[in-house]
Formats: sequence, structure tokens, C-alpha cells
Amino acid sequence: MLEQSQTPRAPVVPEIGIGMIGYGFMGRAHTNAYKKLGYIIYPPPAIPRLEAIAGLDAGEVTAAAARFGYRSHYTDWRRMIDNDQVQVVDNGGPNHLHLEPTLLAAEAGKHLICEKPLARTAEEGWQMLEAVRKSSVKHMTAFNYRFVPAVRLMKDLIDEGKLGRIYHFRAVYLQDWLLPYFAVPYLWRMNKEASGSGAGGDLGAHVIDLAHFLLGDIEQVSALARVMVDEVPLPDGSGMGKVDVDNAFAAAIGFKNGAIGALECSRVAAGRKNYQVIEVNGERGSLRFNLERLNELEAYWIDEEPAVTRGFHQILVTETVHPWISNWWPPGHLIGWEHTFVHEMAHFLDCIVNDRNVAPYGATFEDGFRANVVTDAILKSSETRRVVDCDYLGVAVS
Repeated sequence: MLEQSQTPRAPVVPEIGIGMIGYGFMGRAHTNAYKKLGYIIYPPPAIPRLEAIAGLDAGEVTAAAARFGYRSHYTDWRRMIDNDQVQVVDNGGPNHLHLEPTLLAAEAGKHLICEKPLARTAEEGWQMLEAVRKSSVKHMTAFNYRFVPAVRLMKDLIDEGKLGRIYHFRAVYLQDWLLPYFAVPYLWRMNKEASGSGAGGDLGAHVIDLAHFLLGDIEQVSALARVMVDEVPLPDGSGMGKVDVDNAFAAAIGFKNGAIGALECSRVAAGRKNYQVIEVNGERGSLRFNLERLNELEAYWIDEEPAVTRGFHQILVTETVHPWISNWWPPGHLIGWEHTFVHEMAHFLDCIVNDRNVAPYGATFEDGFRANVVTDAILKSSETRRVVDCDYLGVAVS
């Protein structure tokens, strides 16, 4: 008789209880990553246990807990933070709900993930940074585009000196959902009290962080921000709601390393759904990334031979030698936007379990604060019509 095969035992790894604030767009994206992480990143650094979820609407949060598989749910995030089984507080709520939960969770010794922008203003971001420094918890701002394999490859090539001296950085991040044609109902993202800024904190924060990630300090900005669409329908159909945050901005920026750059972000660029393009030009070549072609990186090398074939080349970033790809599929089989969060959450759990630094590859609250500083400077420059220096208050590059 053949012996019955033994089922292999899964590796023994710790469980970490997750408490999620918010059940909307980012709550779903982060939860999806936690659910995939344990079998995609293998062996995982830890198993994320979906312990609790909090949201304002009792019916919605109850439904979200059942749908996603959280063990408990709350309409008061304070009670969720008090739950001893919650070790990580993941804040995917609106911007105005970033500060207070962070202060309470840090005081309670909970590790923290906060969606971008970290805060509505640099002043709030500084309070959040001080809180996590005081408590010594692990902290991460959820800039997931650092965890795109092509972007990480871009950073590695720059850090290795392949481009030589860097001359230029340019980035656009364009969407069109606020165009009047789409009649999007009034959202918290359109209100300054709730969001702090519009395109600046929503889209700009991402490309500002990538500028910091790839090139370092931004020293000064000169910018224009505009409100083109100043009212949208109220959700109940009773009239129009006032949009009092920027729909779009364009900025010239100067880096500490001598490079110059340009940023452009918009919510009213017709035909652009999630169009983020980053380009870096150096003395030995250039690199270009387009988020809507997430698995690709374009590269140009100035000394490539033969000269007659010299030009931009497309690199399909799906080889096992590329960042994170060994966790996924055979070469040429593409990964998607949602998978960046799997990389991000695995990195954060590894930092908790093995006491590693979240920086430099993950974005800390320092990085979130620094993005807040530049966003504030862009809006101040537009308001005053002056070049504005970026004051990071002595916070070092993470």
C-alpha cells in the first residue's frame, strides 16, 4: 500500500491584528492586500488578522465587516483603538480624520499606517510625526507607488549612478472625474475643511513623494493653483455645493541636488483617468514611467552602441530579478495596481516583526510630513505669487 502523503505544514509566523478606519476606496484596497498577503508573499513576515473595522454609518460598517471578514466593527474609532487585539491601526478615512486617531493610537502604542496625504496641512503632519516619534511605534504613510516594481527599479538605477548627475525631474498626474459632464456629487474631497487641499493633496502628494524618493529634497517652488469647477450637485439633489479647493496646479520646483523639475496635477483633464507619468533626465540617460502602463519602464542610455539604434527602450518589468516579481507569476504575466498594496503591507509587517526601518523604501510619517510641506508651499506660492522655500523644520530625508 502506498503511504498517504502528509500535508505540508505552513510556516509558523506571528499574527498581527489589523484595525481599519474606513470601508471606502482605500479601506477596500488595503483589506484586499491583507487578504492576499499571506499566500502571495511566502513565507509571509506575519499573518494580518482582520480584527476590527470602524466607520460612521452603522449599516455600512456592519456590511463591510461581513463582506471583508473583520471580526468586529465599530461606529466609534476610539473604541476600536481601545481593542487590545488591534496592534496596527490602518487609517483609510477622510483627511480630517487622520490627526486625532493618530494621536490616540500612538499614545496607545499601536503601529500606524495612514493614507496620503498624511494630514491636511504641514502643521497637522508635524503633530502626527511628533506623536509617533514619542511613542516609538512603527509608522508608514501609504504612498503605494513606491511599491510599483518599475518605480523601485527606477530608484535602484538612479541610486547606482546609472544616470550620472541628475538634471531634470518632471511629473504629471491627471484625472478627469471632476469635469461638469460627469456630474459627480459633492464629496469631502471638494471641501477645504475636510480635505485641506484638492489636487494638491490628492494627486500632488503622490508625485511630490516620488520626487523626494527618487531625487531628495525639494528646496523651492513657484506655482499656480486654480479652481475651474467651483460647484457640483449636492448628493440629495437640493442644489449645488461649493468647491473651495484647487482643481489643478502647475509648479516649477528646484531640488537641493541642483536639479530642476515640473509638477502638474489636475482633476479636470478630459480623457485622463489615472495618468501619472514620471521622467528623470541625467547626464548619462533618462528613465520614464507611466502608471497606466504599470509593468513597463522606458530607458535611454546616452552611450549605447551602435548609435544608429540608440533611443528609448521599453523594459517589461516582470522578470524574477525585478523587485517583488518573484512572488507573482512567470515573466511576461502582468501584475496590477492593487498588487502594489500587497508589497507595501508586507514591507510594513516585516518592519514590525523584525524591527526593521520602514525607510528608505517605505514612506514614514517623516515622508508624509515632507510632502505636506511641499503641498503647502505650492498653495502659498500660488496665493502670494512668489517663489516659496520649503521648510522641513530640520526633518532629515528618510
